[in-house]
Amino acid sequence: MKKNVVFGFLGNVLDQRGKGKRRWKHWRPTIALCHHADKPISRLELLYYQNDYHLLCEIINDIKLLSPQTEVRPIVIDIADPWDFEQVYTCLFDIAEKYTFEPDKEEYYVHITTGTHVAQICWFLLTESRYFPAKLLQMSPPQPKDISASNNELNDDDILAMTPRGTMNQIDLNLHRYDKILTRFQHYASQATDLLKSGIATRNQRFNQLIAEIEQVASRSHAPILLSGPTGAGKSFLAKQIYLLKHNNHQIQGQFVEINCSTLRGDGAMSTLFGHVKGAFTGANIARTGLLKSADGGLLFLDEIGELGLDEQAMLLKAIEEKQFYPYGSDKPIQSNFQLIAGTNKDLKQAIAQGEFREDLFARINLWSYQLPGLAERKEDIEPNIDFELARYAKEYGILPRFNQQSRNAYLKFATSPQVKWQGNFRELNSSITRMATLAPQANITLQQVEQEIGRLQQNWQQTTKSYNDLIPTEIDEFDRCQLEKVLEICQNSASLSEAGRALFAVSRSKKQRSNDADRLKKYLAKFGLSWEIIHSNN
Repeated sequence: MKKNVVFGFLGNVLDQRGKGKRRWKHWRPTIALCHHADKPISRLELLYYQNDYHLLCEIINDIKLLSPQTEVRPIVIDIADPWDFEQVYTCLFDIAEKYTFEPDKEEYYVHITTGTHVAQICWFLLTESRYFPAKLLQMSPPQPKDISASNNELNDDDILAMTPRGTMNQIDLNLHRYDKILTRFQHYASQATDLLKSGIATRNQRFNQLIAEIEQVASRSHAPILLSGPTGAGKSFLAKQIYLLKHNNHQIQGQFVEINCSTLRGDGAMSTLFGHVKGAFTGANIARTGLLKSADGGLLFLDEIGELGLDEQAMLLKAIEEKQFYPYGSDKPIQSNFQLIAGTNKDLKQAIAQGEFREDLFARINLWSYQLPGLAERKEDIEPNIDFELARYAKEYGILPRFNQQSRNAYLKFATSPQVKWQGNFRELNSSITRMATLAPQANITLQQVEQEIGRLQQNWQQTTKSYNDLIPTEIDEFDRCQLEKVLEICQNSASLSEAGRALFAVSRSKKQRSNDADRLKKYLAKFGLSWEIIHSNN
């Protein structure tokens, strides 16, 4: 049998109830702890303050009388303020760090009935994190009963008989034992991920795993988040849903502030982001707050952060790290504590190599980085997204458009076919559904409408294909031109850089032990001043 070892505070209020022989008629939690035959205590590690030494001696003597087999080890603690969380936690942590635990021989418990509420919280945290490899014990007083106040002499048998025991409750921190609680937590987590996906029943495993991790990060961290992906992949939409999740969890109280950095130029960029004082530049007739200050206590989403100028990047880095910045033209700093989500369709590492993006800023915003897949990489999610777009149209216009079975099957067959790349991603799908819904007679999307929409999409993509010729440099050898045209065509018809690389280097790749088709293609495009993002933003 393992020995039972208990850690606990001497209760300078509850353990001190009653004077003289009358104390035996009062419930005292530390005494009651050692008075339960079903859980005999072999050793009590009793924490006490120096001022409570006389009470300590009395409690030790009483325990010897009630439970002679219990060894009491007093541990004097030096905490200036027992309501100071840092002091209490540090004291208990130091005890755990120096203590020699022998879990093979001893069963450990932490008594949380005594001590301040701060002490109880610290016990819980240190036990839950296994610094104390223990279970929690909570003592409860017995039901009130009429006890005689006689002052007659009491013998040992009288003391044993009349000492109130109360009940002992063991708290196991393993939530798997509590199915209802666990189910509730799982249900909450499911609601959180549904919120990030706006209730769309996505089927793509990679995307669902990505959203599940983002939910954990958004719920537990205030660090910047970087969302990468092609235009229209849903970066802005996801940023808004992250804000709603954090706001619903009472983690942020401020507002959601969004700006597309590609719209910022010159003095206007500084002014828009950081604000300015009156007279800071020509036309600055009044002072301006700036978006970073507007996002104080909330969330700031900087879409296309790769388009920011280097000066703005430097000021943004300071604002993230120090929670303060200087408005344009001012020598007085402004405080602003916001969470940053950044979006980009550029390869920021390549931008760093070209001197267009600060490496220190990238390091700061790249702690949590997520690459959102385009619609062509999530074709199993097209059907639920169609239903989402129809519902969104109904909410906006008050009319719920519907496919019949024939028209729905025809559109789905086209939309999920390998030839369709959805270069505009979810924005393009939204536009397609909106067109059909608007033109649908009596809100019924017919097969004829689907066929017309398919023709419209194919024509748009054909025109987009022709526009890729504009990307080819004018001063280029004909040999390089022919090769580059073919590369651009394959890139256009591929859902990702890796997919295009596999198509271009299929033969040579098979002869290598290791290959990085995406990196090889990226370097080839860079020779002509091109990148995957530039190609797919040319829509």
